[in-house]
Amino acid sequence: MEAQATATVKEALAALYHHPDDTIRAAADRWLQKFQHTLDAWQVADSLLHDESSNLETLMFCSQTLRSKVQRDFEELPSEAFRPLQDSLYGIVNWLGDEMKSQQEFIPSFLELLIILPQETSSYKIAARPERRNQFENDLCSSANVALSLLTACLGFDELKEQVLEGFASWLRFCHGITAATLASHPLVHTALSSLNTDQFLEAAVNVTSELIHFTVSRDSCGITEQFPLIQILIPHVMGLKEQLKDSSKDEEDVKAIARLFADMGDSYVDLIATGSGDAMQIVNALLEVTSHSEFDISSMTFNFWHHLKRNLTGRDSYTSCGSEVSIEAERNRRMQLFRPPFEVLVSLVSSRVEYPEDFHTFSEEDRRDFRYARYAVSDVLLDATDVLGGDSTLKILFMKLIQACGSGAEQNQNWQPLEAALFCIQAIAKSLSIEEKEILPQVMPLLPRFPHQEQLLQTVCSTIGAFSKWIDAAPAELPILPPLVDILNKGMSTSEDTAAAASVAFKYICEDCRGKFSGSLDGLFQIYHVAISGVGGYKVSSEDSLHLVEALSVVITTLPQDHARRALELICMPIINSLQEIIQQGESALQQVPARHLTVHIDRLSTIFSNVKLPEVVAEAVNRYWSTLKIIFDHRAWDTRTMESLCRSCKFAVRTCGRSMGITIGAMLLEIQTLYQQHNQSCFLYLSSEVIKIFGSDPSCASYLTCLIQTLFNHTIQLLRTIQDFTARPDIADDCFLLASRCIRYCPDLFVPTEIFPRLVDCAMAGVTIQHREACKSILCFLSDTFDLAKSPEGEKYRDLINTIVLQRGATLARIMIASLTGALPSGRLEEVSYVLLSLSRAFGGNMLNWTRDCIALIPPQALTDSERSRFLTIISDASSGSSLGSLTDRFAEISEVCRRNKAVQDIVQAALQPHDLAFTVAPRHS
Repeated sequence: MEAQATATVKEALAALYHHPDDTIRAAADRWLQKFQHTLDAWQVADSLLHDESSNLETLMFCSQTLRSKVQRDFEELPSEAFRPLQDSLYGIVNWLGDEMKSQQEFIPSFLELLIILPQETSSYKIAARPERRNQFENDLCSSANVALSLLTACLGFDELKEQVLEGFASWLRFCHGITAATLASHPLVHTALSSLNTDQFLEAAVNVTSELIHFTVSRDSCGITEQFPLIQILIPHVMGLKEQLKDSSKDEEDVKAIARLFADMGDSYVDLIATGSGDAMQIVNALLEVTSHSEFDISSMTFNFWHHLKRNLTGRDSYTSCGSEVSIEAERNRRMQLFRPPFEVLVSLVSSRVEYPEDFHTFSEEDRRDFRYARYAVSDVLLDATDVLGGDSTLKILFMKLIQACGSGAEQNQNWQPLEAALFCIQAIAKSLSIEEKEILPQVMPLLPRFPHQEQLLQTVCSTIGAFSKWIDAAPAELPILPPLVDILNKGMSTSEDTAAAASVAFKYICEDCRGKFSGSLDGLFQIYHVAISGVGGYKVSSEDSLHLVEALSVVITTLPQDHARRALELICMPIINSLQEIIQQGESALQQVPARHLTVHIDRLSTIFSNVKLPEVVAEAVNRYWSTLKIIFDHRAWDTRTMESLCRSCKFAVRTCGRSMGITIGAMLLEIQTLYQQHNQSCFLYLSSEVIKIFGSDPSCASYLTCLIQTLFNHTIQLLRTIQDFTARPDIADDCFLLASRCIRYCPDLFVPTEIFPRLVDCAMAGVTIQHREACKSILCFLSDTFDLAKSPEGEKYRDLINTIVLQRGATLARIMIASLTGALPSGRLEEVSYVLLSLSRAFGGNMLNWTRDCIALIPPQALTDSERSRFLTIISDASSGSSLGSLTDRFAEISEVCRRNKAVQDIVQAALQPHDLAFTVAPRHS
């Protein structure tokens, strides 16, 4: 049989590489690929590799086949075949070694092996167990001296130097048995550092130097003091590259490599740099040179360093070695003063990075996105600087930039970019400034109305007004800045969609924070509001951005006396209700056919009003007054998911704001959603009900209609969700159903847990918990853990016997499903939630859970899970039942999960063994 298969493989390979007919070659390729998945492929590939007559094509195919089989199909081999296979591979490796020793031309191939071997530790294509992977790393560490000796022996060949350096960089992560002092004088280190000044080997030398830097600060190193012999030779060599950063003749990729090395040095030695020694300040100045580079990709490499340096300077943990509070404060002040000049320079450098290029109008969408990203990154650096310099000092630097820009013709719409850049930076640090700032901002705000209305500049002006809304509210009364700023926002809303968006957001912030100043200006606000939502009058405010204006007016209404607020609320709602009624009055057919957006644009505005007018009684009156209109839309558009989601969101905010002031309207609303849910299966009815349960669940007077609500909704949902296929088809319903169930456990367990619907919902959860939809899965897992936690909690003592009966009847299957979820039925991204369910189940049903687990893992074949791994799993469950925390158990659960997911074959074996016969759940893709 083997001989026949071997002959067929040879024939197929000959056809694949040499047959003139494309059809024959394609057929041979398909056959060979199929053959690689067979059990015979092990023996045939091994045999041909040992056959001296095998040609290169055969050797390549068989090598690739064995590699793939080991990575993918190792578990299909019987255990008695492991040792012969290992011996056979050893034989091939030994033969390869002997051949390489005898012929010098094989040295490059040998070096390639040395480069690749350490990299295999991070390859998860190899289905090794965690302990085997750890053992391999230990083997590499114990072989590091030998590897370095071999690499050193190859240094005499100039043509091999690049490979030698690549090999050294690859092995450095496993050199922690070698002291820093030994490495400092090692020929490989000397070669790498001397190669930093060569064009030919620069990239390889940078990689080695970067790895050496990481070596000195890795968790396996013996402390920074012991690393000084190596650090002291690394830093001067890196610093010697500083001039090359300015060399215009240097290749851009080489400059990037050098800049990366400086950034690595800064990030790695930030604790040393923060001490402020003379050498440290030289490194800081070198990093400022990198930051000043004209290319943003290079400049931004240092941004992480500045962030980490700021955290070190400002964080208390950096000063614990100083002793007393007085000493800590003194050292902190010394360092902060020392680093003020570099951070002042940093602010000046990065603030110029946000200028709009002259050719911005020609940018592609991707280029525009990159430019926006750069501006956000600079904003973060400026905020870091404010933590060191203080907001006021940073503002002074940026204000000088603004003044310079004002003097360069920007106010005449010439050269507006520096002006916009300075203003952008000022608004970026707004949150770091005190609302009592009295020196700079009183000079900035009067400048804003004088600036030209160039589109990007106007957009930033509007954003600046919004960013400083709290300061504007606190500004002295003798500084009448609000009216002209509102005029600017009006201009912004009528210039372009982008400026209108910025102006709308700014208007919202201004009304939120300066609401007291608007109480006498309601007519003007209503005028702006009506123009914006009517779509006439020149405003270019989108429907989405108009919600900011609705919110703005809503928060102002909240500040009014109730009678005035009642009238104002009616004025703000009437245009919305009138628009809805106009559609309704066109007849039932028109209401059915109108596009959803024609309804939701108005309903979303109602949502914003109900959410932001914090006057429960006033809003409740409005909801009651407009309920008849909303009910008509409920009745005639219940099939329309988009409209129903918008309407339920509006009702949710009404419930949240009004609470018990809702009165009779809440009953009508609940009756409506119960009826419509059974007819149209809209998940939004469930999430509206969740809000109702949260607000009214603990109110005894609401018990009757809430019980009816719970029973109706859950009864219908259980009919919809019978199998995992049902869950997959209706993930939104699954998500909102179990969110509602968890709310019932927390807010009204008396109305839910003792009912016949509760055990049925547990069964429903068991059927659907392996749904791949993230949010739905999390809701189901949360419901299960809430159930088990309730049984264990003091508040749930009266339900304990009931829950125990429910869980004990299902425990074996439930444990099996959860262990399957841990080991591959759910994506590894659900690990924390699954771990918590296992933890809560173990805490509530300790001994039983241990037995269920033992029975479950006994089903898994030994090639997937060894006896020691089973024992370790049982120990985890035992520790969970004994009170261990989730944090201490999650990593241990993750190890078991990784073992069972280490390749698709193992994952399939485990899932096939654990899948209960009466439930059909899906298996997560391996890399989900």
